[in-house]
Amino acid sequence: MSSISLPLVNTTDMLGLKLPTDPRWVNIVEKNIEEILTDHAYCEQKAASTAISLIIGFPEKSDLVKEMTALAREEMGHFNMVHDNILKRGWTLGRERKDEYVLQLLKFFPKGGSRETHLVHRLLYAALIEARSCERFRLLSENIADTELAEFYRKLMVSEANHYTMFLQFARKYGEREVVDQKWQDLLDYEAQIMKDLGKKETIHG
Repeated sequence: MSSISLPLVNTTDMLGLKLPTDPRWVNIVEKNIEEILTDHAYCEQKAASTAISLIIGFPEKSDLVKEMTALAREEMGHFNMVHDNILKRGWTLGRERKDEYVLQLLKFFPKGGSRETHLVHRLLYAALIEARSCERFRLLSENIADTELAEFYRKLMVSEANHYTMFLQFARKYGEREVVDQKWQDLLDYEAQIMKDLGKKETIHG
């Protein structure tokens, strides 16, 4: 799977997102760094779980299994990095937070359908979650006053962009390109509606 880098351009446009996060979200985050780091740690853990779940659900997709194995390892590495940041600041990892963004996002595609359709839907969900995470990390890297965290999120931002690309490429590989692209655009429209009510909490997606 190819990777991409992110030059200094509008990340929202590059990722296809229809509604950018209000930059004032960073001001909310800065008032509670401990909260954003705890939420971020669990996001990385859930991303690893998603990769493992795809391996379990579709073991015959050898190329997918190979990439998801690497991804699970990478995401747990990111979890460890976030956890180290928490410990360095004298805190401990808090309890898991409910991710309202993901809960709402997962309501979009109807239940049922073929196994292949189910896979495509899961891949599109994963691509969009990674895209939004990338956009949020970009905001943090450019606007947060804490220079150490700014650099930390700059590095992770590139990883999220590569993950987004990988998931979208797999969706297009396993589904009919025109159908997948239409579903992707419809999902982006739906996500933009969700985002209108979010961006008010110190969470990665909220």
